[in-house]
Amino acid sequence: MRRSNRCLDFIRSCRTVVAVLGLLVAGGGDLMGQEPDCGGRGVLRVVVLDPSGSVPIPGATVVLRWTEAESARRPVREDAGPDGLLVLCAPRDAEQATVWAEFGDASSDEAVVPIAAGASREARLLLHLGEVRTGRLIGEVRDALTENPVAAAAVSVQGQAEVAETNRMGRFILSGVPVGVHELSVRHLGYSPLSHEVTVSRGITTEVEIGLVPEPVEMAPIVATAARSRRLEVKGFYERKYWGELVSGGSFFTAADIERRRPVLISHMIADEMGIYLECGLRVSSCRILNRRGSSRFVPGGCEMSVWVDGVNVGKGGPDSVVRPVEIAGLEIYRGPASLPGEFSGSDSGCGVVVIWTK
Repeated sequence: MRRSNRCLDFIRSCRTVVAVLGLLVAGGGDLMGQEPDCGGRGVLRVVVLDPSGSVPIPGATVVLRWTEAESARRPVREDAGPDGLLVLCAPRDAEQATVWAEFGDASSDEAVVPIAAGASREARLLLHLGEVRTGRLIGEVRDALTENPVAAAAVSVQGQAEVAETNRMGRFILSGVPVGVHELSVRHLGYSPLSHEVTVSRGITTEVEIGLVPEPVEMAPIVATAARSRRLEVKGFYERKYWGELVSGGSFFTAADIERRRPVLISHMIADEMGIYLECGLRVSSCRILNRRGSSRFVPGGCEMSVWVDGVNVGKGGPDSVVRPVEIAGLEIYRGPASLPGEFSGSDSGCGVVVIWTK
């Protein structure tokens, strides 16, 4: 509740910023109307505003996925400018974007924006502040037999007007779902209809994985649900996980994954990854994490991976003396610079990086 109050205080202070921006625009033209030269590609303008829709939120984090593109692309995660605005040039093959905003503990609903070459589109994202009474459902629908994504499936919550349609990757998003237990309905021609009970928590994203059964087949549909960690969501963990699993660009583990494996030390779990091994001294908790991919005639046994904890580079050395497995909310392992997100790159990241997020 204290964080929500800080967010509200900040929003109120933004009115002064708005007044200053208004003077600048009046004196020097429409600064907020300027757009980059995208070479004939589509332009997407994202504006982050307070709940009234009148106060822009500077520094809010905008999260965006090009959800209808021929090739997979890393999700965009950038901060809005001092006028609450972020302007992006769309990829040439993009037909649609899914975008939302986050600011502290506050977040907006997702907006799905169609993209057209040479055209400018705008998404206005209103942050939900104070006591949030809704949650979010996000997930994917697959064929239970082939595990192929099922596109154009209709996903809805009983009693709610919104109906989401899965994209070509079988993914869907339902925002603003009231807190409580609901009946989730999934329909697609040629498949047995599915109804499954899901629980929506306040301000939390719940992931749903659904396996639809072709109609002639006699078997039960497959449904798995998991509530996302709000801390990991704000830190961009799930966007990196989505992208990494799409292009084999890293390994990702949640607290539930770690609990199932029950490692004595987290370095033991990290060393289970291909090409990674431990070099330990007299103390078990002083193991170094080495990557065989970095081996050469100068470093024949491999080179040591860097470790980040809660967004801070703690350098070389094992993480066991810093954090216990039970304290970890999320774990990211990048074995080489090719798959490494920019926020974790540096002069010491060439041998790979281990990223740890605590609860």
